[in-house]
Amino acid sequence: MKRLSTRSSSKKEILTKTIETLKSGGLVIFPSDTVYGLLVDAANQKAVEKLIEFKSRPKGKAISVFVDWSLLDKTVSVDKNMLQRVKDLFPGPFTIILPSKDAVNKLLESEDRNLGVRIPDFQLINDLVAEFKKPITATSANLSGRSPHHSVKALLNSLSGKKKALIDLIVDAGTLPRRKPSTVVDMTKPKIKILRKGDMELKNKSVHVSNSEKETKKIAQDLLKQILSKKDSKPKALIIKGTLGAGKTVFVKGIGEHLGITNIISPTYVIEYEYKVNKFGLKSLIHFDLYTISDPEEFKYLGIEKYLRSSNLLCFEWGERAGEVLPLLQDKSRIVMITAEHVDEKSRKFTIEL
Repeated sequence: MKRLSTRSSSKKEILTKTIETLKSGGLVIFPSDTVYGLLVDAANQKAVEKLIEFKSRPKGKAISVFVDWSLLDKTVSVDKNMLQRVKDLFPGPFTIILPSKDAVNKLLESEDRNLGVRIPDFQLINDLVAEFKKPITATSANLSGRSPHHSVKALLNSLSGKKKALIDLIVDAGTLPRRKPSTVVDMTKPKIKILRKGDMELKNKSVHVSNSEKETKKIAQDLLKQILSKKDSKPKALIIKGTLGAGKTVFVKGIGEHLGITNIISPTYVIEYEYKVNKFGLKSLIHFDLYTISDPEEFKYLGIEKYLRSSNLLCFEWGERAGEVLPLLQDKSRIVMITAEHVDEKSRKFTIEL
């Protein structure tokens, strides 16, 4: 078995070796936004059979797959009434059950031909799927009926020599934050049903339309008031997604102005900037711009953990790139997800999930 570490191997090397292993029908142990997972080419029957043998999993029990947006409607049928709800949950720690389009091996489907799909908020897996261009299995790396693992060491200690011999490649990211496997959501029927509850629940969502920078700032300030009104000892983390010019920095400026900060700038070239605050029980606003983050290793130099104090507010622009630190933030802070979108030249839409 080959072994790579995210601490000593480049992202390019990890992706190249993993794709080579998947194409050859191999079994890969890989980190995710929840627990360590078992990856094989979801369309390769021999590889899928090898995975089932490793897990000692009864045939006929469905196994979910990782996809991206370009693969989603090629892999499962998404009713137009459900599509927006799917977009609300992805990317994130959710598995959504939908009717299969037979793009993967039938051993992964349920008896009624449904399939679980995932788009995680974890950049390394999303980059892998994008380069592989096919669905990849997304099941946890544990024997059937046993607990999932947050470290490679714990996983290997639980395996016999015969099971270890089935592993072709391990990508070791150290000990992952202790989180439950994904929340499983059945969307095959009009009434959504939760089949397994993970750490993330279906959130309260609100949509706000702004027709000016002033209105965008007001939306941000109303949100901040709502957040601060709740008694919570955890630091608050606002993860703001959206394309260039969608209003992300203006949103943060609105937050800053409510806190008495009038010089908020986009910290693109330094990635992070800390503003001292002495209002509403807060001591610091830490503004992150993740646009230039291209390698998971870069997150280690940000020192995000040192900012995770109850008196701090963290704002992340380009939140699409926060996947590597999302498990840490989910574990140590109270997260608010904000998606900024263009409506037209003047108007912006902000979707807020509390």
